[in-house]
Amino acid sequence: MTGYFPTAGAFLITFVFGFYILSIMLRFLLQAVRADFYNPLSQFLVKITNPPLRPLRRLIPGLGGLDMAAVVLMLALQMLEMFILAWLAGASMHPWVLFVFALTELLSLLLYVFLFGILILVVVSWIAPHAHNPITGLVRQLTAPVMRPIQRRLPVFSGLDLSPLIALVVLNLLIMAIPYLRASLISLM
Repeated sequence: MTGYFPTAGAFLITFVFGFYILSIMLRFLLQAVRADFYNPLSQFLVKITNPPLRPLRRLIPGLGGLDMAAVVLMLALQMLEMFILAWLAGASMHPWVLFVFALTELLSLLLYVFLFGILILVVVSWIAPHAHNPITGLVRQLTAPVMRPIQRRLPVFSGLDLSPLIALVVLNLLIMAIPYLRASLISLM
């Protein structure tokens, strides 16, 4: 893909799909952790993701309290994005390879959501440690499943909570493992 228009087109496709997939991912995670539904960000995510999710929920039931319709929609959109980008580049992808790439991209996005959520909380704790706004509360609820197990095992040293550092290191190690997971899954073909 060379030239301005194909590159700009690929950028726009990646941006639009990425924004919507991220919105679905955030909604899925906020539902999974039972975050504040009435938070303005939660309400925004519900409004923009309801149109495709509502009919899908009739076909795809939840599983263990998880919104499986959201998972299927994210996977389908990620596969569609990758298919369109490959088509624009004049390439083709085997369906299994397309599925594996989409699945590992979603896993990577999930880890990055937690990573950036923790980074946001760290920065906010430095800038305004006692301030509270709706977004920070939501981010705190979102990152709690990652932070809580570490905080239970790691004591606070002289008023310093090192659990975000440990969480960031673990999340980065997991992100680094994704290309190897992808290669292993593709080799199963």
